[in-house]
Amino acid sequence: MDVDVVTFGQYMRPTKRHLKVEKYVTPDEFELWKQRAMDMGFLYCASGPLVRSSYKAGEAFIENVLKKRAAGNATASDALNQALVADADNKDALQ
Repeated sequence: MDVDVVTFGQYMRPTKRHLKVEKYVTPDEFELWKQRAMDMGFLYCASGPLVRSSYKAGEAFIENVLKKRAAGNATASDALNQALVADADNKDALQ
């Protein structure tokens, strides 16, 4: 899997017939998720209450992904795979 961009947004109830919002995520929480994504090696992260998966997609691709790939950074998928292995190891250690 080769993933360089990740987005985090808030579910907003479009009508009363849809599921209720159980929790509103704070700006500080969105910032923590953004930092975690960047620490994992994603080349770009959009994180906020109004962010959607297409949020500034072209801008992110042009300004961040190409720039960081040109600099020779490893892909975010490498960092994600390492994090998944670490999480699995932690779960095994707890059992």
